[in-house]
Amino acid sequence: MPLGPLRPSPLVEQAAQRLRGQIADGTWPVGTRLPGETTLARELGVGRSTVREALRALAGAGLVQARQGAGVFVLATEPDEDWRARLRRASVADVYEVREMIEGRATELAALRRTDADLEAIERALAARDAARPGTDAAAPAVEAFIDADIALHAAIVRAAHNPVLADLFAEFVPVLREGLLDLAALVDVRRHDLDHGRDAHAALVAAVRDRDPAAAARVIAAELEQTLAGLRRR
Repeated sequence: MPLGPLRPSPLVEQAAQRLRGQIADGTWPVGTRLPGETTLARELGVGRSTVREALRALAGAGLVQARQGAGVFVLATEPDEDWRARLRRASVADVYEVREMIEGRATELAALRRTDADLEAIERALAARDAARPGTDAAAPAVEAFIDADIALHAAIVRAAHNPVLADLFAEFVPVLREGLLDLAALVDVRRHDLDHGRDAHAALVAAVRDRDPAAAARVIAAELEQTLAGLRRR
């Protein structure tokens, strides 16, 4: 595949994309030394500074590495993914399995560490979840609001663990979880899907945190999350 000259526009981005394509299609396999900047600039029809910036972008993605006095070498055919990109690509069921581990421990810590202010926030979130429960004739926006209220309750409990790493991890999961729950709601009619059980389970979870009973909190959250995970696996 010849490189060919580029059209005017964001030239650095175009150059990086064209070079990435050459790496991905095997023109330059892993370990290969790329042509020099002058050669690449001539083939792409751009200046050496544009090529230099494009190579920096590829280096930032983990595709190439400059070696002093030796040139630029191909390290990988696919760019490194950051944590958020990997989460977006992961299946919701996989994310939920990790959520079980994180939230299981977080609820135990919340039961041990929660303050009165934490408990007030958790109880308000439970009341908001109850108020958001969709009726039998609920439209999609009502279901979406209910899912948001459910996630807000879980987030309030995780925050009560007073571990910023756990809180940040849960926050990273939220967009993927929300998307998965919306998809599940489209397949399983949440207006008929054992909402009373969900209400009772969440009330029991809040009660365990209120009573400072970490074992009970862990049991309730494990059962509640496993039920949703089972639904995701059946999709």
